[in-house]
Amino acid sequence: MFKFIHAADIHLDSPLRGLQRYEGAPVDEIRQASRRALENLVQLAIDQSVAFVLIAGDLYDGDWKDHRTGLYFVSQMVRLREAGIEVIAIAGNHDAANKMTRALPLPENVHILDHKQPETLRLEQWGAVIHGQSFATGAVFDDLSAAYPSAVAGMLNIGLLHTCATGREGHPPYAPCTLPGLVSKQYDYWALGHAHGHEVLNREPEIIFSGNIQGRHIHEHGPKGCMLVHVDAQQRLRPELQTLDVFRWQTCWVDATGAATKEEVLDRFRQRLTKLMAESDGLSLAVRVETSGPCGAHQEISGQPEQWVYDIRSTVLDLSGGRVWVEKVRTATTLPVNLNEALLSDGPVGELARLIEELRGDPEAVLRLLADDLGELRKKLPLELTEGPEAIDLGKSDRTGELLDQVRQMLVGQMVSR
Repeated sequence: MFKFIHAADIHLDSPLRGLQRYEGAPVDEIRQASRRALENLVQLAIDQSVAFVLIAGDLYDGDWKDHRTGLYFVSQMVRLREAGIEVIAIAGNHDAANKMTRALPLPENVHILDHKQPETLRLEQWGAVIHGQSFATGAVFDDLSAAYPSAVAGMLNIGLLHTCATGREGHPPYAPCTLPGLVSKQYDYWALGHAHGHEVLNREPEIIFSGNIQGRHIHEHGPKGCMLVHVDAQQRLRPELQTLDVFRWQTCWVDATGAATKEEVLDRFRQRLTKLMAESDGLSLAVRVETSGPCGAHQEISGQPEQWVYDIRSTVLDLSGGRVWVEKVRTATTLPVNLNEALLSDGPVGELARLIEELRGDPEAVLRLLADDLGELRKKLPLELTEGPEAIDLGKSDRTGELLDQVRQMLVGQMVSR
């Protein structure tokens, strides 16, 4: 009986661009989070006396600014060496693009599998074999798993793979593979990396994305960690998710439907935030507040947007004592207007509703009509709205339809309320 750890997408010292632009952002705490999470990973491995640690790609986040990132990683691997723990890793798309990584001397307990072809590492003491292949370049579009060898009889077979699988939203389509293809290798466990969300693709055999060990922005929300896998005497596996993150991102959804006043919406927000704090394992939180729904409080909230943001931030400080930082406040409340009735009504309200409905049916035409104006608008947007995870793509037809829905609700509501 023994245990091993499957981790991925550590993205050590990942740069957090533009963070200073956010009011009150705990910049130092967030920047150090990937290091603290790695320390938690190493400590977990030592405390659990694991046999080995698997890292399924993206140790780093491209080229380092200097060698301190690499030296820090080595220092953590030395801790594992002193505990007698082997580390087997593959390079992902970010590691392959890192020139410094290739020249970094690693402790003898760390094995980076070959990028030219699949490599098999036998761990006789544990009756296990690890099959894996690193990325040779920053963009690999072939199914690397297809060339992985068949399972070794009588051993615990583990596949280590950096892949988008059949495609994962928000991640480049690198090293795609199929579930039947992975199952056909007859391995006991597939340790996957690249997708940053924890996901179990299959049981018997276990095919799992561990997710990244620390969220880096609001789109990497919720608990983050690694898989601690228990192996019994019959080589049966029992994987369990272990959280490692030290700073957590969450979206606080507030349904304002039917709320008559702003205070009623704030009460609902307090309830939601209190629940998120109770479920956060005692960690500091970065929270995006999203308020939506038709309600009588809409005019009071939308009429003074800066006051609403102030109310939210003040409420957070009161409840959390500084433990929660508000990353952004988004408000999409509307007046309680029946749009179907507006479409059928006579006069300017019905005419406006029907015009927007017509535009909603052909968003591509709207984009063509507004092409020049949108181009000028994009030039004036701040950097955080044109690059990175928060980028707004005004040239997408699905985004145009979403905006038209919001405009329709807002304009029709305002006309009806007059």
